[in-house]
Amino acid sequence: MIRIPLMAVVIVAGALSLRASDKTVAERPNIILVMADDLGWSDIGCYGGEIDTPHIDSLARDGLRFTQFYNNAICGPTRASLLTGLYCQQVGHRGDRWNEPKDFQKCVTIGEVLQQAGYHTAVVGKWQGRDSALDRGFDRFFGPMCQAKISYFHEVQGNPYYVDRERYELPDDFYLTDALNDYAVRFLQEGLKKNEPLFLYVAHIAPHWPLHAREEDVAHYRDRYRTSGWDEVRARRFERQRQAGLIPGDCRLAPRPAGVRDWKADRYKDWQAERMAVYAAQVAAIDRGVGQLLQTLKEAGEEDNTLVMFLSDNGAAPDGGLGPSATGFGFGPRSKNDTWRKDGVPIRSGSGPERPPGPHDTFAAYGLAWANASNTPLRGTKLGAFEGGIRTPLVARWPAVIHERGAITKQPGHVIDFMATCLDLAGSSYPNEFKGRKPLPLEGKSLLPVFQGQQRDAHEQLCWSVPRHHAIRMGQWKAVMPRTGGAWQLFDLDHDGTETTDVAKREPERLKQLTDQFEVWRTRVGHP
Repeated sequence: MIRIPLMAVVIVAGALSLRASDKTVAERPNIILVMADDLGWSDIGCYGGEIDTPHIDSLARDGLRFTQFYNNAICGPTRASLLTGLYCQQVGHRGDRWNEPKDFQKCVTIGEVLQQAGYHTAVVGKWQGRDSALDRGFDRFFGPMCQAKISYFHEVQGNPYYVDRERYELPDDFYLTDALNDYAVRFLQEGLKKNEPLFLYVAHIAPHWPLHAREEDVAHYRDRYRTSGWDEVRARRFERQRQAGLIPGDCRLAPRPAGVRDWKADRYKDWQAERMAVYAAQVAAIDRGVGQLLQTLKEAGEEDNTLVMFLSDNGAAPDGGLGPSATGFGFGPRSKNDTWRKDGVPIRSGSGPERPPGPHDTFAAYGLAWANASNTPLRGTKLGAFEGGIRTPLVARWPAVIHERGAITKQPGHVIDFMATCLDLAGSSYPNEFKGRKPLPLEGKSLLPVFQGQQRDAHEQLCWSVPRHHAIRMGQWKAVMPRTGGAWQLFDLDHDGTETTDVAKREPERLKQLTDQFEVWRTRVGHP
């Protein structure tokens, strides 16, 4: 494979780029970015989880884990920021819904800048753009034009599948995560044969509800959760996190949310265990695909100079329960859903002991109690700006550069940093103009210094406006306020990373400093 060496020192977005004099990083790396959907902070083994994720864990064993990396608490906003290096509000997403499609003209995507820099680019999975991925810098695409209502086994109305621009008809044995894994490997093999570096973005939909998994995968976990409910799972994850150094020894476990009962008091343990078993099977299917990608790199001799990263788009999602609208999309137990799936098969929707999840004709989720366990030890879930909603595991392996195996970094980062990082690795600069567009200035900062074991220039502040909250973090301090109005809360993340103690009344001047800066940010990014 022919590579283009980098010359001297390149400064991109304030970060030091690769040097031709450093023999271990004299070539531009391949970049593989794998993202799960609705995965909790502690679900994978290397963050304390009991789900079998040996391949993702191998990335941590041979590479680097981040303990304070952030997303945008919900699918679309995270993807908007990841792909553009901007806050989602700058590209037309308010944080709770799309606002101005014209704002797409104010940005470029990672695919566009890397494609122009000579990378072969491919995306597999969830694409939520208003246009095709092939129109925004990607050479190859496989996946559905994905919205919220999905099936892992069949096509649903309004979510057609494509290979590039051609419609893809689902085979009889189709399972979504396996199909994404297969095409990710196919595109990787194809890209590695070219005389150019590769960028592969794998945007999984699992373990986002509905809880759909193959029976043989579910069976592996069934007894595991029947013998240990959410309280025990949470306690064991918490202890493993302490032992691994992922959280401080004096860290407090966030209180159990209102409405979550003690496992011993739950009347439907078999059903509850089944929910988590199906969820675990969905996570394990993602890990299987990561293993296939790593094996492909090994066989091609491309392990050393390939950066592989894994993360989640938001915290765990609790949707589900015994109510009439179990998922928030009208899929309650009395709903008639025979026009939703393309083949017309009705869905036995809703969550409850009489409707165990997993099969193709169900539509359910795993509930707040398990979501709370998934986010151990953090407070909150998807849609919120507490750490359980916006903090993601991030694992990175790049043998040519990340030399300390099993390292852990506490340096904060955000999905807006991926654009600057990719530019840095490609030895390219952010464009002032691109195909008639004038992109807004980049918000993110390169992660390369962190990969090199250095302390990078930290963000002065990070801000969020997500469906349930506004929030700002400056240094160790974080302020959170309900989006519907109310008082700001203030937390000292250095001493209270699980946000158990509001110190707003004790630190009024500090709180005002943060809230004033939030208003400056909100004006700057055009957030109403």
